[in-house]
Amino acid sequence: MSKVLVGLSGGVDSAVAALLLKQQGLKVVGVFMQNWEVDNDDPFCSAEQDLLDAKKISDQLDIPFETVNFSHEYWNNVFQHCLDEFANGRTPNPDILCNREIKFKALLNYALKTGAESLATGHYAGICKQNGEYQLKKGFDLNKDQSYFLYTLNQKTLSRALFPLAQMTKPQIREIAKQAKLHNYAKKDSMGICFIGKRNFTRFLQEFLLPKPGNIIDLAGNLLGKHQGLSFYTLGQRKGLGIGGKKHADEEAWYVIDKRIKENLLVVAQGHDHPSLYASTLLGTQLHWISKTKPNATFFCQAKTRYRQNDQDCKLTPLTQGNFQVEFLTHQRAITPGQAIVFYQQDLCLGGGLIKTAQPF
Repeated sequence: MSKVLVGLSGGVDSAVAALLLKQQGLKVVGVFMQNWEVDNDDPFCSAEQDLLDAKKISDQLDIPFETVNFSHEYWNNVFQHCLDEFANGRTPNPDILCNREIKFKALLNYALKTGAESLATGHYAGICKQNGEYQLKKGFDLNKDQSYFLYTLNQKTLSRALFPLAQMTKPQIREIAKQAKLHNYAKKDSMGICFIGKRNFTRFLQEFLLPKPGNIIDLAGNLLGKHQGLSFYTLGQRKGLGIGGKKHADEEAWYVIDKRIKENLLVVAQGHDHPSLYASTLLGTQLHWISKTKPNATFFCQAKTRYRQNDQDCKLTPLTQGNFQVEFLTHQRAITPGQAIVFYQQDLCLGGGLIKTAQPF
């Protein structure tokens, strides 16, 4: 009987993933990851409740249950990197790093060392094998598809990964959980990073990054106010600018359109669709292909510059040393340095990279 380790988060998705694998006759072991050292009295983190939920699911499914602590790996390989990115004015995506460094590295290695043949998670994505290579596919439920967060996986990790929810929708998963009388069938989806929870993100970052106040200006250079530090703002941001309300009913709101790092200036403009928020071309780095065959010539595909964005037609040109250029067929709003751009051909995830700069149209 094949042994598979299932990452149990305490949520309904991973619970149903474990259920489905057990129904297939596999030897399933549930494991809960502790990735952050928290005070048990922290009102913003649900880790303690999640652990209890994961343990209860294991009891209901009658499968072995283990806990592992990757807080050291998370701090060094995910969180510290994110802090460095924020400090340099970029906006990183910790979920992508967590998948690469923790779930499909630290946890996968743990699974293999304990004799498991595969690691399963509750991700909404699919894996198939074609022409001798593993491919990453979008999840059937496009409203929940998480392939964007998994673009850093490679042939080795995909060969050991299982995504049992690939062909399912969220309502189907909840119904399966309800029919199986799993206690968490109606549990709300977790949003964001556990240790941040519902707390103010800027205040959380200020616990780790020193504020470096500076001026907020408009495109004409007029002084509008003070910012707390460029690390705490992102392109397209409207809330939290602290430059006052609208003077007239028909006046449009202010949005961040640029961060001038060297001058420590936050540049804003009025209007959700201000032209300065749009770009047609971007330069990226750390290009990663899921396939072993790496394209070295320009080709057309689709891309997302943020999660839940509709696929955008583009022309991708690989450059040297992992750099690349992307030209979009339509103008894109708030392309953000530090964020990931992920490439697709229909439902096939090709890979992705990190955004360096965007060029206005």
